[in-house]
Amino acid sequence: MHQEKIQQAIEEVKKVVVGQDRMINRLLIGLFTNGHILLEGVPGLAKTLTVNTLAKVLHLDFKRIQFTPDLLPADLVGTMIYNQQEANFEVKKGPIFSNIILADEVNRSPAKVQSALLEAMQEKQVTIGETTFQLDRPFLVLATQNPVDQEGTYPLPEAQVDRFMMKVHIDYPSKADEMEVMRRMANMSYTSDVQAILSKEDIFAIRNQINEVKIAEPLENYIIELVFATRFPEQYGMKEEAKYIQFGVSPRASINLNLAARAVAYMDKRDYVLPEDIKAIAEDVLSHRIILNYEAEADNVSTRDLVKRFLDKIPINKSVTIK
Repeated sequence: MHQEKIQQAIEEVKKVVVGQDRMINRLLIGLFTNGHILLEGVPGLAKTLTVNTLAKVLHLDFKRIQFTPDLLPADLVGTMIYNQQEANFEVKKGPIFSNIILADEVNRSPAKVQSALLEAMQEKQVTIGETTFQLDRPFLVLATQNPVDQEGTYPLPEAQVDRFMMKVHIDYPSKADEMEVMRRMANMSYTSDVQAILSKEDIFAIRNQINEVKIAEPLENYIIELVFATRFPEQYGMKEEAKYIQFGVSPRASINLNLAARAVAYMDKRDYVLPEDIKAIAEDVLSHRIILNYEAEADNVSTRDLVKRFLDKIPINKSVTIK
């Protein structure tokens, strides 16, 4: 079992990153379950630093792409260039050919660039000219969004956001954590060297072990009930919530909730899933997949609020039968 190595990797990242344990945990869950992560938070919360440090600890190739309004799809995936000496065209691969991609401020680029990224995420391959290239394994996209600036941004379409396994909201650190950050970063001689703990082989082995984690049928039923409650709230006696929801979550939600819950159990050194594992990860998996209407915006109701209500009201009933 690799849980001890995972804990060592987390401690190594925490040598550099202070007070973002939840973000580190979610990034590892995404990596171990082959899922992409969308990070959302105001500037300065160590999103880029965390991803960069994690790539070093995992000994994986890492590329950071700063998304801007003038970025082109070819800047991302690569293009054909003419070689004058050889008198032919050859492929120049783009930064997407790496293990971990940090798509920084992904909502700053136009739709055609976002589509190129999302296609690579989904298909795990890129076509340049007439040749299709498989992307490296493991392949993980970590995209960041800045919710503060609205001018000059291109919000990801709701249907495209669904391709991210989780959307993780990054909050401000506590007073104690911020004090530690201030003391570290105000020291101009501070260095942030970390050691590589996990290898590609370890990651693939961990994926196989997570695949062996058991989830009981009542908990599978519970996931289905949660998912269907977002689609048909009235059937679950949730009329108040129903008036805010335009569309419920897609089938990707049930798949990813199952995978993420098993990863949570594995990282907690168990080979079986508990209800708490599903509840711990539900907000990150479900919140970005629920599409709200204008009434929710008027009443200042967020998808995170609704997910909490669903978790409070949907019981874990062992006698539930799927119809």
